Amino acid sequence: MKSHQPIRLHTQTNTGIDIVFLRWTWLRAIFHRGWWLVTSLYLVANAGLSPSQLVYVGVAQGIISLISEVPAGVVADTMSRKWSIVISHVLMGTAMLTTGLVTDFTAILGTQMLWGLSWTFASGADVAWVTDELHQPERIKRVLTKAARAQLSGAVIGIVSVGLLAWTTTLSTAMIVSGVLMFLLGLYVAIAFQETRFVPTHKQRWLASWTIFKNGIGLIRYSRTILLVFAATFFVNGATDTYGRLFPKQLITIGFPASFAPIVWLTGLTIVSMIVGALALRIVEARVHGAGAARHDYLLAVIVGIVGLIVLANAPTITFGIVGVLLVSGLVEPLTRTLATILVNSRTTDKVRATIHSFLAQAEYLGEIACGAVIGLLAHWANLHWAFLGCAALLAITVVLMGRVHEDQAVVEKGTR
Repeated sequence: MKSHQPIRLHTQTNTGIDIVFLRWTWLRAIFHRGWWLVTSLYLVANAGLSPSQLVYVGVAQGIISLISEVPAGVVADTMSRKWSIVISHVLMGTAMLTTGLVTDFTAILGTQMLWGLSWTFASGADVAWVTDELHQPERIKRVLTKAARAQLSGAVIGIVSVGLLAWTTTLSTAMIVSGVLMFLLGLYVAIAFQETRFVPTHKQRWLASWTIFKNGIGLIRYSRTILLVFAATFFVNGATDTYGRLFPKQLITIGFPASFAPIVWLTGLTIVSMIVGALALRIVEARVHGAGAARHDYLLAVIVGIVGLIVLANAPTITFGIVGVLLVSGLVEPLTRTLATILVNSRTTDKVRATIHSFLAQAEYLGEIACGAVIGLLAHWANLHWAFLGCAALLAITVVLMGRVHEDQAVVEKGTR
């Protein structure tokens, strides 16, 4: 099956594709990161969820995402990357809006599972769309790194604006407004995104989908690097996702200074974390084309994250707690996700690109489910101190795995023939 045409006239220039993709990435970060900041406080202050319930919300989200991720990636590879992203926005806006309307634990599980489902239609489809439409392999690493920085700068604006809205109105109001804006961003994708290189499959779609799925599996089997990156992603995402749901509880337990409301402190802390991450990504962008640079930077970020988790777990004061959060949120989360995407994207092919990225996302969700369940039990049976140390142990495993990564481009090409 031939799913892509090698040459076709464009309605957008390559520069235009860059701008459209980066603008969309920036706007989506504004809406969803601002929403999540408010939601993280809403789940604790309004819904009153316990530490174990916070973790199990993530586990439930991971289960639905795990089930849906690869089918959604195959849909993007057979039908449309653009319209997969539009579907994502419809589902995401619905989940964001309805979460702000409920406080019951079961209802929150439902809205967060819908949130997880929404991401499966965009993960992989977005990277596949820009890679194919840009059609310049030598530029895509830099574009993806710029996109990661756009996410951080958009997140800062979203955190400030949505945080201020929540402060002046209510947490629920800010969450509902963010959901409506996410709906509207889906219209931008429908209008601005063009698919000039992608050719959808109109006949025997089930057979084409199965072929794409098998080709994706075959590529993964022949690439030791992709397998190791998938394994590392399993552990690092399990650690960071669980940490992300627990650290607001830890900081509130330690006690913020009474001079400002907790939402103000969380907003400021998250903004500083984004600035740290943007600076780190700027350094990575300048050196990402170097031999082994992605792997080395990945390892460094994870090692720093281990130190941060240990500091947070043993923080005697809010100052130490904030330092620990800055090390983890500022470096581990933005760098490992971006560098894993780059490592995998450079070792795949156009025909199965979205599917391979969906497999990568599945590794993330498996980490959320398996590691989240273990850390959730640890938080329930012991305390947050041991939960954070458990997250640090997961990152230590990641260091071992990424230390074994090597260049294997030729092997990948063999596996895709």
